[in-house]
Amino acid sequence: MDYTPKNEAVLLYKQGSPERVALEKMLDELYAEEREIFMHIDGKKVASSRQVDIYPPHKHQHKIGCCHYGDGGHVAQAIQAALDAKQAWASLSLAERSAIFLRAADLLSKEWRIKMVAATMIGQSKSVMQAELDAACQLIDYLRFSVAYAVQIYQEKVASTSTVHNVLEYRPLEGFVFAITPFNFTSIAVNLAFAPALMGNTVVWKPADSQIYAASFCMELLEKAGLPKGVINLVFSDGEEAGEQIFNHQDFAGLHFTGSTKVFQQLWKLTSQKLDVYKNYPRIVGETGGKDFVIAHPSANMDKLSISLIRGAFEFQGQKCSAASRAYIPKSLWASLKERLIQALEMMKVGAVEDFSCFMNAVIDKKAFEKITHYIKIAKEEGVTCIAGGKADASKGYFIEPTIFLTDDPMATTMVEEIFGPVLTIYLYDDEDFEETLSLVNNTSIYGLTGAIISEDKEAAERAQKSLMYAAGNFYVNDKPTGGVIGQQPFGGARASGTNDKAGSIWNLMRWVSPRSIKHNLATPTDWSYPYMSDGGKG
Repeated sequence: MDYTPKNEAVLLYKQGSPERVALEKMLDELYAEEREIFMHIDGKKVASSRQVDIYPPHKHQHKIGCCHYGDGGHVAQAIQAALDAKQAWASLSLAERSAIFLRAADLLSKEWRIKMVAATMIGQSKSVMQAELDAACQLIDYLRFSVAYAVQIYQEKVASTSTVHNVLEYRPLEGFVFAITPFNFTSIAVNLAFAPALMGNTVVWKPADSQIYAASFCMELLEKAGLPKGVINLVFSDGEEAGEQIFNHQDFAGLHFTGSTKVFQQLWKLTSQKLDVYKNYPRIVGETGGKDFVIAHPSANMDKLSISLIRGAFEFQGQKCSAASRAYIPKSLWASLKERLIQALEMMKVGAVEDFSCFMNAVIDKKAFEKITHYIKIAKEEGVTCIAGGKADASKGYFIEPTIFLTDDPMATTMVEEIFGPVLTIYLYDDEDFEETLSLVNNTSIYGLTGAIISEDKEAAERAQKSLMYAAGNFYVNDKPTGGVIGQQPFGGARASGTNDKAGSIWNLMRWVSPRSIKHNLATPTDWSYPYMSDGGKG
């Protein structure tokens, strides 16, 4: 099997274009429909006695559906379905498993594309471009590139000799994998469930409550592509109820997680406390938070710097683990940069996703709205200067203005703690203190996900790259610290940002197999003694 993928081309949705016309029609249709969303367990749509209504973050009075919300019993059913499906699924060849996910990619690139983009826009309040990059391009790339990487893994051989034939077998993990997925990327949600499945595992998939709407479309896409029953089981459940079933089960074999650092650490501790329960040591793969930075060298190009900050901090309302949240700017550049930033933010429109003139939309829910506005309040109480934005309005949707703070304290709260919203805090440093500032960047945060250097001085950029080796698992030179592309910039960080297993890469897929070495001896010994013993034992 030989397969070489290419990154999916991005549609631009210009006014009057076929994709724009189709998308506007689809948005109208989805807004008009109250979608009934079921769990998918053992290939069946499963209802529950509890229904939860779903509203778009930007129109929290407009009902778009309700989901059948499960409990621990449903999670137990999903576990059993995954275990029952395991033998048949694992016995399929890689080519047979891959064909299903490649078919899903083809469907998504064509007739399912507009539907998935629209569902992500409505359910997660993403602009058309953010939804296109996520629910279409990145998800297609995850599906296609993962197949290519899986082929690469299976082609890895071990040496044999004239008397010994050796085989390296790639077994799926013994048991089931639990995928806990975030609200902010439809593509990541699917990838966390499908990547272990591609390698022969069966999966229980629990999406974030605020991503259930798009997740239901994703599950239908996979089933349309031919995914057998029980391979991926989609459940909606309270975290503690799900955890009670998952982490006390002897066949729990792996956790694939994207979410908060605190939750990931709790799950790791819980797993370690239950090691005597499990048949094997579970594989734990997680990508968590970030406090991502941009540092500008005095040689920085102002256009590159301002655009990197604006897009890096405010696309998708800053709700990316990779979003630019803190910036270190030389004082000589500040006057010019400030003017550019304020001018851009004055022009930036915030509103509903169907208004294509909006750069920003709503944050995901009330809890996020309250957390972000609380950080804005803290910054003001600490005396940090708000140079733009700072206002919020939750009357119709959870809207927060793009906000920029300026501080003279590099350890101010909003320079250190993850906010996960449209808030950028800037610290000014003396031009001659570039080296010291690199050290400050490195030691300020517990995280190590993404970061960027904006510099026309190549030597300075190289120094930053070396000095910040562990400050960012994805490092960008003259670019924003967001937007990693599958196959080009494998994504993930270390420190408190996760296990750095690089989602969508060969390194991630390796975590979901358990290799077995098989030796065929073609010249089996017929004498228990060794030649050195023939000298009669004289010493």
